[in-house]
Amino acid sequence: MDRKNHVILPVEGMTCASCVAHVEKALLGLPGISKARVNLATGKVAVEYDAVKVGIPEMVQAVADIGFTVSTEEYSFKITGMSCAACVNKVEKALRTVPGIAGVVVSLAGEGAKVQIYPGVADKSRIRMAVEGLGFGFEERADARSELDREQEAREAEIRKQRRNMWITWPLSIVAMIGTMREMWILDTFIPEWLGSNYILLLLTTPVIVFGGWQFFVKSWRGLKRGVTDMNLLYATGIGASYLIAVINTVWPDAGFGGPQATFYESAAMLTAFIVLGRYLEALTRGRTSEAIRKLISLQAKTARVIRDGREAEVPVDEVQAGDIISVRPGESIPVDGQVSAGYSAVDESMITGESIPVEKKEGDEVIGGTINKTGSFKFTATKVGKETALAQIIKMVEDAQGSKAPIQKIADVVAGHFILGVHLLGLAVFLFWFFFGYAQWFTPDSTFLLSTTTIGSIGVFGFAMLLSLTVLVISCPCAVGLATPSAIMAGSGKGAENGILFKGAEAIESTAKVNVVVFDKTGTLTKGEPSLTDIVAASGFSGDEILRLAASAENNSEHPLGEAIVRGAEERNLEIIPVSAFNAVPGHGIEAEIEGYRVLLGNRRLMQQQGIDFAAHLENVGELESAGKTVMFMGIDGQFAGLIAVADTLKESSVEAVYRLKQMGIRVGMITGDNIRTAEAIARLAGIDQVLAEVLPEDKANEVVKLQKENNRVAMVGDGINDAPALAQADVGIAVGSGTDVAKETGDVILIKGDLRDVVAALEVGRATMRKVKQNLFWAFGYNSLGIPIAAGLIYPWTGWIVSPQLAALFMALSSFSVTMNTLLLKGFKPTIKKQESGSQTPIEPKTA
Repeated sequence: MDRKNHVILPVEGMTCASCVAHVEKALLGLPGISKARVNLATGKVAVEYDAVKVGIPEMVQAVADIGFTVSTEEYSFKITGMSCAACVNKVEKALRTVPGIAGVVVSLAGEGAKVQIYPGVADKSRIRMAVEGLGFGFEERADARSELDREQEAREAEIRKQRRNMWITWPLSIVAMIGTMREMWILDTFIPEWLGSNYILLLLTTPVIVFGGWQFFVKSWRGLKRGVTDMNLLYATGIGASYLIAVINTVWPDAGFGGPQATFYESAAMLTAFIVLGRYLEALTRGRTSEAIRKLISLQAKTARVIRDGREAEVPVDEVQAGDIISVRPGESIPVDGQVSAGYSAVDESMITGESIPVEKKEGDEVIGGTINKTGSFKFTATKVGKETALAQIIKMVEDAQGSKAPIQKIADVVAGHFILGVHLLGLAVFLFWFFFGYAQWFTPDSTFLLSTTTIGSIGVFGFAMLLSLTVLVISCPCAVGLATPSAIMAGSGKGAENGILFKGAEAIESTAKVNVVVFDKTGTLTKGEPSLTDIVAASGFSGDEILRLAASAENNSEHPLGEAIVRGAEERNLEIIPVSAFNAVPGHGIEAEIEGYRVLLGNRRLMQQQGIDFAAHLENVGELESAGKTVMFMGIDGQFAGLIAVADTLKESSVEAVYRLKQMGIRVGMITGDNIRTAEAIARLAGIDQVLAEVLPEDKANEVVKLQKENNRVAMVGDGINDAPALAQADVGIAVGSGTDVAKETGDVILIKGDLRDVVAALEVGRATMRKVKQNLFWAFGYNSLGIPIAAGLIYPWTGWIVSPQLAALFMALSSFSVTMNTLLLKGFKPTIKKQESGSQTPIEPKTA
């Protein structure tokens, strides 16, 4: 029996890809854990585990043992019916058995409980059931904090902290830099001599290290105690060594570390200032990559106006149950999914489906929780609540996608896992090389710092070797490598969700970007999936409207799809449908009816032949209609041939443009169907599709996909997710169209909420744009480190006399992470071509004629 459980834990304290590797390694070291995937950008780890062998507490402890913490949030609620301490003990004991609870405090006097829970792990409905199962009452507190608020508060707290550090570090660091530069050029004219004193520089630099840099020493120490190295250790080593050597050379100048000239106060101060700046910029920008998910979460209504016992009562949305009648007024958010039972309105569904125009809602129509009621008031019956709503499913799917890893990220993970140790070993090697060999061979006092006219002057061998070694430690940036892929995946999956496109994982995004063949299922995907009236050919002496009016009247009570199509066609033309005075079904041929004194025959050619009605003059029309894949019905009135009525499963309005756009992108487009070859070719011709696979049984569709894959194609299969499930699963990317509110049950890697096939184009465009950002980020991250570290190590020094100062290295390091995040944020401005067209920048494609 499969005992796999899944949980997503929020982990605090991770700063770089090395942290990711350590957390994953610690969790995978526990028995029963089969998968652990960390997303640095969200600060969360997705774990697959066997609940019999390992539990949440063991995972939390494993994370804590390597210096990180699994964050908790407080969930408070009211408990009624407790009368003594025994009740309190009973409730606390029951709550502690609920998975995902870290701590419980129940108050008898306050009639309530405060529970520390792991966000996303503890199911609040199970907490409620545990309390009510003991016979006590449970009431939600209105002020319980949501995960959205907690994450927002944590990010704002980090921004405030780093901003405070900047106000301390930057002014003091600039003054220390001015004091150090006193003897350069004519600056000694303006800068007092005392400001250049090593003791004054010590006084200026110490607060910078204590207030700005202390966070790095604390975090690196916590890691070292548990055998973990991360980016903080690089910072602490660089800052600490610079400051310590400067102090030693100030207080004990003859200690053999370069003397009074080899003080690096300005390096320690500016290094700290730039790293704090980097942390501040990172705190500002990192949260923005997950803006889409926060927007989705913010759509969730807090309360609902439920009608119970004939009266309206405003209750927390968590208490709404399926079957409740809910009232919605203009401008309000619809709290849960349901079906309109009374009233009429227009609803803005753009935040869920991407559809910009408000959708009219009348009795019997579905409404989606999280959408906004625009004009009228209405009542609806709740059908899906809590985690079953479309919005909850979408949020879950987007979170899962953001928490997954793309195959391309494996390269970055391998590098990041060994990066910190490798850089420290390289720093040691650089020090030894320049101390024992390089200094004597190439050093000159005229050496200058890169991007500066400042010369090094006389500096001892220890000071010079230490300077280059520290610069190597500082310039390296595994953060950029660690953020390159997950930040882009988060932004891409969020951009998809904005447009009604849900990617089931990072791998789906990467696969979508590589697609070069798209195969559409015909019925219900390219076409509407139901027959529609397409043509009326009236014989001499009859009008089109007249024969349609009589045909619709004859078919009015029919449940046959072709008859229903004729009735709909007449209603769309506002034709009067008349009751029949006599009706007779002719099996295998058609129907016979009497309407307003007319004897009306409607059926196939055999019915006309049986009744002796001549239609030879219209055989050419019949051939043209049938060759276009249409079903032709013959009509006779009072023994005369009256005309032809054609019905067909017509193309969706978006199909032609979708195929055209895909071809513009250089993608081969095919169609697969179980229909006969004539009908299939007719539909393909209208849609502009060249490759047709007809008369294919549902179970053989997957085999056709395999044939295309064997030709070295990356295939996307587009279907309605029902009889196409095997083909969707076989394809490199399965795209399920028109899922509506039940996205969780869909087969496929990509879910399109609407039935608009132009969203297939949008999905491929989003996938390609996202992977472009991933590749750009990885190129920058690896390129920066590959170029920066050798230059910092002094590789070009023998020929140029240039070295990189630690403070410049710190600036480069900060800008590296910042540039990766900013490059990712450019995805926010990305707009699929369909959206550009809607804003008026492109012309829609006209459908072809048969």
